[in-house]
Amino acid sequence: MRKVIFDANFFFLPFQFKIDIFNEIESLIGRFEPIVLSTTLEELRKLSKTKSEKISRQALLALKLAKKCKVIKANRRSGENYDDVIVRLARKHNSVVATNDSELRKKLREEGVPTIFLRQKAYLQIEGYLG
Repeated sequence: MRKVIFDANFFFLPFQFKIDIFNEIESLIGRFEPIVLSTTLEELRKLSKTKSEKISRQALLALKLAKKCKVIKANRRSGENYDDVIVRLARKHNSVVATNDSELRKKLREEGVPTIFLRQKAYLQIEGYLG
């Protein structure tokens, strides 16, 4: 079964665009194992404490949604940001990454990691070879 690592921003899609990300991904690639990294949960917790009420509320909802995922313990190495951890572990686990972050998608594309992203604010699309 294919593993899909979720980036923090991907958990915001259901609230921003009324998309059931889990059903949409399953219709794209079939049954899959949703994964969230401990570093991504850390990022969402930081966002939930932000001054922006909207972002804080969405981050709290995102944390609830993340409970549907298997948590993989991850550590940021010296000099790594949250995206670097996702790239490293996606390669290690031969995973797909669900993200809407264009910079992260570019890094993943360079590493040959398939990505799932939102297209035209309406539907999910996959980019890259699933092998």
